[in-house]
Formats: sequence, C-alpha cells, structure tokens
Amino acid sequence: MTDDSVDRKTADAFAASWNDLPAGSVYTRAQFTDWFDPVTPDDLRGRRVLELGFGNGSLLHHVAGCAPAVLTGVELGDTAGVTRANIPASYAGELTLIHGDLTRVDAGLHDVVYCIGVIHHLDEPVEGFRAVLRHVADGGCFHCWVYAREGNALVIALVDPLRRVASRLHWRVTKWGIALPLAFPFFVAAKATAALVNIRPSLRNVLPLADYFCWIAKREFAFFHHVAFDQLVTPTTRYIGRDTIDAWLGSSGIEQHSTYVIFRNGNSWKFGGRRKVE
Repeated sequence: MTDDSVDRKTADAFAASWNDLPAGSVYTRAQFTDWFDPVTPDDLRGRRVLELGFGNGSLLHHVAGCAPAVLTGVELGDTAGVTRANIPASYAGELTLIHGDLTRVDAGLHDVVYCIGVIHHLDEPVEGFRAVLRHVADGGCFHCWVYAREGNALVIALVDPLRRVASRLHWRVTKWGIALPLAFPFFVAAKATAALVNIRPSLRNVLPLADYFCWIAKREFAFFHHVAFDQLVTPTTRYIGRDTIDAWLGSSGIEQHSTYVIFRNGNSWKFGGRRKVE
C-alpha cells in the first residue's frame, strides 16, 4: 500500500454504511454458504478462523454459527461496536476484533482465513492477498471473493464513473439522494431479468448480467439499496482479472494442487487453496 489515506477513506466510507444498518446480518444463510463454497461449515467447526475486513460482522455472524474454536476479525473502519452486537449470543468460542489495517496487522496464524469483498477496494489489491496468505497456518486454507474484470463491462462503463463522483459527497447524500433512486431501476431490472430467464432459460446467455440479476432478484428492495450504496460510497474499486488471480495463486507457499478459481454469477471470482506444510 503506497497511500494510507486511500484505504482509510475507503474504510471510513464503508463504516458509515455498516453502522447505519439494522441489527443482524445483511446476508442470508444461503448467501453465506454460496459465498464460501467450496469451504463448508464443517471446515470451520472447531478451527481458528480469521476474517480480514469484517464490516459490521454480517459474515462473522454466520461463521460464528459454525462453531469455530477461535474467531478473529480485522477491520480498519470503526465498526467493532455493531459487529459485537451482531455476533450470536450462543457463540461460545474465543472472539477477537482487531481495529487496524489488514495489510499491516499481525493477527497470528489461523486454520481458515477468508477475505470477502475487500481486496478489490484496496489501493493495492496484491497487498490484501499477501495479507491473507501471511495469516494462514501450515496446512490451513484461504478463501477470497473479488469483483471480476470479466463480465462487468456494463458496470465499469456506467456505474464506476458515477462512483467517482458520488464517493466524494457526504454519505447521506450518496445513500438517499443517489443510491436510493438508482435502486429502483436496479430492482426492476433484476426482477424482470429473473422472470424472463424463468420463462425462457436460454435468455440467461443473452441478457446482460443475467446470472447476477437472477441471484440478487431473490432479495428484498432494501438489499438492493444497500448494494447500490456500497457500490457508490467507496473511493476505490478495482476489477480483478483472471490472469491476476492465477498469478497470485502461483505464489510460493501455496499447494498448487489445492487451488481453485470459480466464476461466480458471471461477474466475480471466488478463489482459494491451502498453505504448504513446511
């Protein structure tokens, strides 16, 4: 990371979003398992688990339900208060929330390290990936999710220029004055696409962002508003190509036969693997 202010501004922008949400996870259990697949709840149970960039604890909420022995989170934004409130009271393991820069912090070694929707918002995404690997114990696994360069031409052309302007405004203006009006056509487009694909499945291969729209169409309008705001409030968004991910996964210390790359919803990448046993 070459400019501390860039990632700090991004973290502060997201903190404004996360701290303004109702209690609980914004993600359903089905979304959680979809994001984590091929990592399963059994892979988390009884393990030392670390999340880099925990937001308001929406994913930690579900991970805690998988009963890890140790659950640790790192977040640069000031969201620890709402995050603790979002961890189920039934969680009996050890919980540690660290306020700090995930690219620099030393949170110790863990059996499972994941980073969902964060690396692509860093000033230098590769530093985020290196931070993931740095925290994986020998034989442990890591799992990441990022926006793809592939499949996002429409978003890059239409949404990203608006983000560059909206992210400079007060977050309330962005949320209620820009994201809310845009959430309506976003909602209608997703619902209409899902309905058309349901009638004629072959349209999934023709309509823009069809896989993504069919996925998000299952959610209520408030979630569309949340997603639209998250897209517009951040000062930095990168779209990561498959070639970059392949290069990252070729890093020394990773068991090459363990790696995987999954194109999710036609516009994002899930990828991960295991750390070599030295």
